[in-house]
Amino acid sequence: MSHPAPSSASVRRSERLVGTPVVRRGTDWWLVSPSGSLLASDPAFTGELDRFSADLAAADRAVAELRAQGKSPRKARP
Repeated sequence: MSHPAPSSASVRRSERLVGTPVVRRGTDWWLVSPSGSLLASDPAFTGELDRFSADLAAADRAVAELRAQGKSPRKARP
């Protein structure tokens, strides 16, 4: 089932999951494309999105801590 696009006020409070066509609006995850948005309702899928988002946020915090301490984060080796 397709849902109407959110108002511009909702979009400002959205959080795009980096590098993906997925946006969290409030507590809901939406799959977005140029042709519209679709509410993600599968609990297993949205749970994975929650975990991935939390992991990215933790990594961002760790990098910010290192920078605050004057250390530059090591680059990952291929």
